[in-house]
Amino acid sequence: MMLVVGLGNPGPEYERHRHNVGFMAVDDVHRRFGFSPWRRRFQGLSAEGTVGGEKILALKPQTFMNLSGQAVGEAMRFYKMIPDQVVVFHDELDLPAGRIRVKRGGGHGGHNGLRSIDDHIGKDYWRVRVGIGHPGSKEKVHGWVLSNFAKSDEAWLEPLLDAMTREFPLVAAGEPEKFASRVALLIQPPKPPKAPKAAKGDPAASTDE
Repeated sequence: MMLVVGLGNPGPEYERHRHNVGFMAVDDVHRRFGFSPWRRRFQGLSAEGTVGGEKILALKPQTFMNLSGQAVGEAMRFYKMIPDQVVVFHDELDLPAGRIRVKRGGGHGGHNGLRSIDDHIGKDYWRVRVGIGHPGSKEKVHGWVLSNFAKSDEAWLEPLLDAMTREFPLVAAGEPEKFASRVALLIQPPKPPKAPKAAKGDPAASTDE
C-alpha cells in the first residue's frame, strides 16, 4: 500500500494558488484512475484506489499547510506504514516553473508543509517537487505562493499535471525516479537533430552567387 499526499490549503479561495499545486496533482490522479469519493478522515480528505495492482490511499490534509504532518502522521500510523511508503506532492520555489524533481529524504527547504511532515514522521519519505518558480526576492515569496497561477502559466501547468498523472503508475510501481524522467521527456521533448553540414565539394556548401 502507498500513501500519496498532496499539499495545499483547504477552501475555494486557495484552490488555484501556487501553494496548492500538490492538491491539483492528487486531484488529477484521483480523477484519472477512478478513486473512491473523497471522505473526511485523518484530519483531511482521503480516497482509495488501485493503480497497477497497487492499493493507493490519496490524502489532502485539511489542517492548512503548516500542520500537514498531523494528517499524514495519523494516516500512516493507522495503516502501519513506514516513511518509504509515503509520496508527497508539493510546490517548490527553487525549481523553475514547470520542472519537477523527485527525491527521498533531505531538508524541508523552508517549506512549512514539509517541515510539519518531518516533525511527525521523519524525513525518509518521497517528495515530488513541482517547480513554481521564484518571484525574485524573499520579500515577495509570501504573496507569490499565496496567489493564483497567472493565465500565462496554463501553457506549462496543464501539460505538466497531465504528464504527471499519465506517468503516475510508475510511482505506484515503486519507481518514482523513473516517473520523474518520463515526465521530463513528455514536457520537454527532445530537440530535432541539426541538419548535417554539407561536405566539401558539395554544391550545397558553396556560397558563391
